[in-house]
Amino acid sequence: MRRTLLMAGTALVLALTGQAPAEAQDYKDEYRVSTVVPAPFPWGIAAETWAELVAERTDGRIRMQIYPGAQLVQGDQTREFTAMRRGVIDMAVGSTINWSPQIAELNIFSMPFLMPDYDALDALTGGPVGERLFEIIRSNGVVPLGWAENGFREVTNSQRAIRTPDDMQGLKMRVVGSPIYNDIFTALGANPTQMSWADAQPALTTGAVDGQENPLTIYTVLRMHELGQTNVTLWHYVADPLIFAVNEQVWESFTAEDQEIVAQAALDAGAHGIEVARAGLVGDDQSLIEQIEGFGVNVIRLSDEERQAFVDATRPVYEAWRDRIGADLVSMAEESVANR
Repeated sequence: MRRTLLMAGTALVLALTGQAPAEAQDYKDEYRVSTVVPAPFPWGIAAETWAELVAERTDGRIRMQIYPGAQLVQGDQTREFTAMRRGVIDMAVGSTINWSPQIAELNIFSMPFLMPDYDALDALTGGPVGERLFEIIRSNGVVPLGWAENGFREVTNSQRAIRTPDDMQGLKMRVVGSPIYNDIFTALGANPTQMSWADAQPALTTGAVDGQENPLTIYTVLRMHELGQTNVTLWHYVADPLIFAVNEQVWESFTAEDQEIVAQAALDAGAHGIEVARAGLVGDDQSLIEQIEGFGVNVIRLSDEERQAFVDATRPVYEAWRDRIGADLVSMAEESVANR
């Protein structure tokens, strides 16, 4: 099903981008691709796979160089979309969270507890919500090509097991730079603080910050148990899809043949990146969670009733953000999740 949705995206991408020039203009020696993290994170793997496939399939006509760490925007992840729109960045594999300050509709994936599982996430990215988001991005001067995945974000901390909203009271939590995250953690009684990961690591080590929220693939690669993050709660409160995208002027400089190659390579790289991001976390394969438990970490699995308490506690945030994102889009998302 996932593969079918990704393949179907090729026709949508070409329809949204219009007719390409018949002949290539001068291509750059290098196209700069922004990401936040490199391999071995699934995010970096997806980006590198995209670059490798494009180089191979264009016989080197298009050479993409990956710049991780958001270094093309001096480490400020939330500036990535604007920089790509302006041509400072040629391409990116970017987080919907980081782009949401410019594209408010991307906050749909940060609506607390909207998506209970991967099927729900796929229903959004592979359905009418994903199509609508791509239209909006395209209208802002950036050409979206396909989806990858950073994963569901789970909460960790150094102080205690989190099973109820009361357990969040007073915890100093590092959150990402989107206002909805401040609202969510404030509603749960925590003290959220927005900071880059470069600042978060020493803060966690010294205890200046108690906890954070990130996908488990980030947790394991960064060995967060060594930063004192010895309590992990699996709550699937939001997800972090990634988008392959190209600056509009760069895209229009490619021939129709190369546009199709770049678009299909994004779909193929995205499928691989999603597979890597979900390895050990789906179905009978829970090996990534077992690996974390092997570090001596306390992994808390919420019951349906326990998770519902967090849903109820954050519902005012959900409703407050409905109009900010767009009530029609939120309703479309809710319907897609219900019918998954």
